[in-house]
Amino acid sequence: MTQEGKAESGRSQGRPEDFPNQIVLANGRHVALRPMGASDRERILRFARSLPPDDLLFLRTDITEPVIVDEWIADLERGNSITVLAEAGGGLAGYATVHLEQARWTRRVGEIRVQVAPPFRGNGLGRRLTLEILQLGQSRGIKKMAAMMTPDQTGARAAFEKLGFQVEALLQDWVVDRGGRPRDLLIMSYDLEGLTNRA
Repeated sequence: MTQEGKAESGRSQGRPEDFPNQIVLANGRHVALRPMGASDRERILRFARSLPPDDLLFLRTDITEPVIVDEWIADLERGNSITVLAEAGGGLAGYATVHLEQARWTRRVGEIRVQVAPPFRGNGLGRRLTLEILQLGQSRGIKKMAAMMTPDQTGARAAFEKLGFQVEALLQDWVVDRGGRPRDLLIMSYDLEGLTNRA
């Protein structure tokens, strides 16, 4: 699939002036997209603590812990991360984040993380959040986006592949899950240089 074809598969704005952004999911539910800020600390904690145990098992960081969310907010304020939240019915439906690499030789690379609450899965929200964060990453000069997961996360892999991400590497016993078990790490990437705003 070409970069243009990938961009055509969903609309993505990606500029600060485009938020908050009201969207309608495939099932007709209305969701608002907006940037995350320090005032969202408790919302994030409630969202994380409502996730199924299997989801928490594979989170890269334990966002059920206040200190981790505080570090996340500090990264946002320093400009080291960008997060888009999806709100519905007074709570969070999901989020997408790009973490910007600070090392000089990887400054052109960002890491994307996406999480959607179970009631909102399967209706295009994860896809839309991903497209938004790809555009935001591109606006910050990111040339390549990386997504990291374990091979067990087959749903996440399939979703990223649909968007045009490709497998870069499989690293054996590279990470440890919340239960202390070693897991392989799958790295996928997406080239942002051909991404456009076409809907």
